[in-house]
Amino acid sequence: MSDRSSLRRPLRIAQVAPLYESVPPERYGGTERIVSYLTEELVGLGHEVTLFASGDSRSSARLIAPCARALRLAKVPDPLPPHYLMFEDVYRRIDDFDIVHFHVDYLHFPITRRAGSITHVTTLHGRLDLPHVCELYREYREMPLVSISEAQRTPLPDARWIATVPHGVRPGLHREGAGGDYLAFVGRISRDKRPDRAIKIADATGLRLKIAAKIDAADASYFKHEIEPMLKSPNVEFLGEIDEAAKGELFRGARAVLFPIDWPEPFGMVMIEAMACGTPVIAFRNGAVPEVIDDGVTGFIVNDLDHAITAVGRAGELSRHAIRERFEARFSAVRMANDYVDVYRKLIDHAA
Repeated sequence: MSDRSSLRRPLRIAQVAPLYESVPPERYGGTERIVSYLTEELVGLGHEVTLFASGDSRSSARLIAPCARALRLAKVPDPLPPHYLMFEDVYRRIDDFDIVHFHVDYLHFPITRRAGSITHVTTLHGRLDLPHVCELYREYREMPLVSISEAQRTPLPDARWIATVPHGVRPGLHREGAGGDYLAFVGRISRDKRPDRAIKIADATGLRLKIAAKIDAADASYFKHEIEPMLKSPNVEFLGEIDEAAKGELFRGARAVLFPIDWPEPFGMVMIEAMACGTPVIAFRNGAVPEVIDDGVTGFIVNDLDHAITAVGRAGELSRHAIRERFEARFSAVRMANDYVDVYRKLIDHAA
C-alpha cells in the first residue's frame, strides 16, 4: 500500500471555514460553531489540524487567516474576494495536508476540480431545495459530499454522498438545568423559523416567551412589519443576539424550547444545544426534526399549533436527566469527530 495510506497514524487535516463569522462565532453562526467543535476535538484526538478562518477566530489548531475579522462584523460589502484568496492559500499549501475538509458549500468547486490530485470532502450545512442548486451539483457530480441529515439529501439523491454525519456539541459546554416557568425561542428571525408561531404558543399557554434571535438585513422588513408588533404581548421578551454562555443559561431555565420551523431544516443546532441542557424541545415535523428529536423522550414532534400547545403542557412529563443522557449518546462532538475521521481515512485510503 502506498505511503498515503492513512493506517492508524495521525492525519494532517485542513478545515476550511466560511469567513462570515469567526470560529467559533461571537454569537449566531451554526456552521462556524460546528467547525470549531470539530477542529478542537480533532486536535484532542491527536491529529495535526490547520484551520483556515477569519483572524478573530480562536483555536488550538494552527490558524491561517485570509482576513483579520469576520466579514459580517467587519461589514465587508463583497464576501467573495476573501474566500477566493483563502482557496488559493489552501492550494498553495496542499502538500501539507492528507485531506482538506471544506465547509463553504460549493464556492471552491471550480478551483478544486482543476487542482489536480487532492483528497478532499465537503460538508453541506445548508438547504438544498433552491433554484439551480440541483443543476450545479449535477455539474460537479464528482465532488465527495457529507450530509448533516438524511433529510438534507432529499433534493439531491444522485449526488456523491459519502456519509451522513450529524452535528455534535462538546458535552462540557453545557450542563443540565432544572427548568423554569418560561418558553424559549433561539435562532434567527425569519419566515422559515416562524417566531410568530412561538409567540402564539406562548400566548395560548399563558407562559412567558424569551426570544434570543439574530435579525439579518434580509429579514429586517419581516421583523418590522410582522414580528415587532407581536412583541407588544406581555408574555414576550425579546433579547436579541446572545452569546454562548447566555444561551446555556436561557436553555437551562426554560420549561421547553420551541422549534416551530416551516422549512426543510437540514439539522437544527438549537435542538441538540437544548438537549445538552436537559431541556425538552417542541418541534414542528419538518426537515431533520424526526432524526434529531426522540418523540416522547427528548421532546415532542408536533404537526400544528394545537398539537404544540398540548405538548407544552406535557413538557414536565419528560426527564431532563434522560434528555441529557440521550444527548451524550447521540450528539457529542467527539462522536462527530470520530465519524469524520472514519470519512477521512476512507477517502485517503481510496486515493492511495
